[in-house]
Amino acid sequence: MKNRLVQKALSLAITMALLMVALMMISDVVRDRIYNRDRAVQSVVNSTAGPQTLFGPVLAQRCTREVSGKDSEGRVETRLVSFQRYALPDELSHQTRAEMQPRARGLYQVNTFLMHDKLVARFAPGNQLQGKPEGSAVRHCDAPRLVLPLSDPRGIRSATLQVDGKPLPLEPGTGHSVYPRGLQSKTLAAGASASGGDSNGTMEVVVLLQLMGTERVAFVPLGGTNQVSMQADWPHPSFGGNFLPLGREVSEQGFTASWSIPALASSARQAFVQERSLCSLGIADTSYAYAAEESQCLEQFGTSFIDPVNPYSLSDRATKYGVLFVVLTFVAVAMFEVLKKLRVHPVQYLLVGSALCIFFLLLISLSEHLGFTQAYAIGAGACVLLLGYYASHILGSLRRGLPFAALIAVMYGLLFVLLQLEQTALAVGSLALFAVLAIVMVATRKVDWYAFGKGDNPEPAPKTWAQGLQERA
Repeated sequence: MKNRLVQKALSLAITMALLMVALMMISDVVRDRIYNRDRAVQSVVNSTAGPQTLFGPVLAQRCTREVSGKDSEGRVETRLVSFQRYALPDELSHQTRAEMQPRARGLYQVNTFLMHDKLVARFAPGNQLQGKPEGSAVRHCDAPRLVLPLSDPRGIRSATLQVDGKPLPLEPGTGHSVYPRGLQSKTLAAGASASGGDSNGTMEVVVLLQLMGTERVAFVPLGGTNQVSMQADWPHPSFGGNFLPLGREVSEQGFTASWSIPALASSARQAFVQERSLCSLGIADTSYAYAAEESQCLEQFGTSFIDPVNPYSLSDRATKYGVLFVVLTFVAVAMFEVLKKLRVHPVQYLLVGSALCIFFLLLISLSEHLGFTQAYAIGAGACVLLLGYYASHILGSLRRGLPFAALIAVMYGLLFVLLQLEQTALAVGSLALFAVLAIVMVATRKVDWYAFGKGDNPEPAPKTWAQGLQERA
């Protein structure tokens, strides 16, 4: 192994492998903190209520029908099978106001809310209960009842019901096999007949609801026309689901949004009658069944109350740049070696890389107590000072250490910019890497790599900054 360049490359490869192991361990720490945060969210959900989804109200009626068939011995037998009939509202509107009430579990904050919703549903004359299977004989039907399914009724703080201006009592549960959680009323107004509002006038249902939830609220458009207006004191909404709002205004004080969805634009009415699953929008488990395919889910829309500066997701993204960070720093040190004809020991490379790895650990630990920006500034500033001081000694002078520290500061600044970007992060990162490669190629264009790699006798180590000051004294 007389080729010094090969020896240096092997030693640096081993150093990089050790640092990659360290970065993997730090990544495990970040993922563990993310897991703890998710457990804190689930703890709040278990104690209060999860993400809320409202659909209805609808008129429902349980019926039984006769089904004929043959048993194992070939004899004809008749059995009774129950099924549901529904009358869906012709007009459905929500006037919603949400107040944020953040909860904390240790170091972790969870966005919970208290929602005030005025729900108005109108059933036009002739709106019949539907859902009778074809070719079957109906034996018996219970009295129709008004049902209002909810994803998590534990969040109900108060609820009142009026049908055609007359208050009616509400009971827990819906009596539905697929959507069992929510509210129901078995006592309808006199104007609502057993055929589901088949009277001379429109049946109007008004529900005033106070509902607590965690991180998300959504609605299922079961009406012939669906109008939703929402106001909240949270400045960082994330609108999602199958429909985006037609209008929205977002400010530092909060946001307002409105949706208008006709039945022609949605399959929710047919999917509800077919009793399809209510699926999550991806924030937390609603405890309803998850469907394997989107086509098997009820359509829904709403908003999530997100934290745009999530220290855990940002720290996780920053850690993924760790290897690139170390490689670029090693390139900078190697440039000083080649251009200034210095000798830097692999152990010194290892110490420089260790300082870079410690930054990511400082970032996740400090961001749990401070804001992410403050934690980033403190961690980056400490690492720049440490590396600048150390580089002044291993590179032989303060004049070389200061540019190295400035280069590290620029890299930390670029990383912070990349973390703030989402759509253009790849483009900016690619341009930055191209710029680094161009600088290296231009700076080393006159280097004789054959002469550099065949030196058998190692050059004496450069004098450190402190030694130079002692000699001058």
